[in-house]
Amino acid sequence: MDWGMENRLAQLIQPDGHCLFMPIDHGYFQGPTRNLEEPGKTLEPLLPYSDAIFVTRGVLRSAIDPRKCKPVILRVSGGTSMVGKDLANEGLTTSMEEALRLNASAVGISIFVGTDYEKESLLNLSRLVDEGERYGIPVMAVTAVGKELEKRDARYLGLCCRIAAELGARVVKTYWCQGFEKVVRGCPVPVVMAGGPQFDSELPVLEFVHDGMQKGAIGVNLGRNVWQNDHPVAMIRAIRAIVHDNASAREAYDLFTRVRDETLVGSHSR
Repeated sequence: MDWGMENRLAQLIQPDGHCLFMPIDHGYFQGPTRNLEEPGKTLEPLLPYSDAIFVTRGVLRSAIDPRKCKPVILRVSGGTSMVGKDLANEGLTTSMEEALRLNASAVGISIFVGTDYEKESLLNLSRLVDEGERYGIPVMAVTAVGKELEKRDARYLGLCCRIAAELGARVVKTYWCQGFEKVVRGCPVPVVMAGGPQFDSELPVLEFVHDGMQKGAIGVNLGRNVWQNDHPVAMIRAIRAIVHDNASAREAYDLFTRVRDETLVGSHSR
């Protein structure tokens, strides 16, 4: 592996082989979604517990302090929105030269397998991998499902992840599912778990994170289940305990409640 490629991957994947990425790129198709109206303020208390951030160039430039940042995974696909006809009709929005100017450690792109735009999104990935290999920048492929969340089963996600790896992605971001070990076993590059829609309570999130880690994921890329939580710092610390400290879901939940309660006591004493 080229030195630059290896160095950038090492910035993202920690010495224990695990990672916790914090995505705040949702606005590129959702607009100012709840608790991400001011992305810089949302990210600030979470940054110490994140290994990297997943972000668009616009938010990176306008809302993130370059003197106080973690490694950057730059979102480089887009062109569609929640109010448009089809979320799968994405294109490349950001050049590799721009990624270099922004000192990105990796770039991220969505693929939409099984949609009307499957071919286009997979060829976008292939072209991006060509550029990434030329400049020593790893590509993270995101196995997006648009609005059709029922597609998140092991057979479908296993297909998506394997195709992404075959086309040259260095890392694949995908959803946890029942039989997640089949997804990981069939993917020859590291797999990172996505979060999807927000859960109603914390324990189910911690349980699927723990299960996915036990079944071979190297880490997580969870956004809404952290920053849409009423206690985001407590939540990210609990997830980090699973990812980096091998905590059980119950141990992580106990940490969540302890940090949450300490925060509540501190706010009431002021």
